[in-house]
Amino acid sequence: MYENRKYVIFDVTELNVIDFNQVLDTSIDTVLKSLDGLLTFVKYDGDMPSSVSSLTTKSREYSHSEILVILSGPSWNNGGYIPPEN
Repeated sequence: MYENRKYVIFDVTELNVIDFNQVLDTSIDTVLKSLDGLLTFVKYDGDMPSSVSSLTTKSREYSHSEILVILSGPSWNNGGYIPPEN
């Protein structure tokens, strides 16, 4: 179901670079942030959108299964939170 979905983590200071028409997230106000508030991520299907590729603090692309592991880790999860499937 999510075989073409990709995720990129980046510094929240670059949120203003993201064109939310190019990604599956809706706005700066609705993206999930790490517990320390320093990192966030966006998701998209297919090729990396231009606004994401222009980020200077971006991680590599992660698959759906990889991001679920990351989001269940201590930087993103204070216990009990289960990331949404989409």
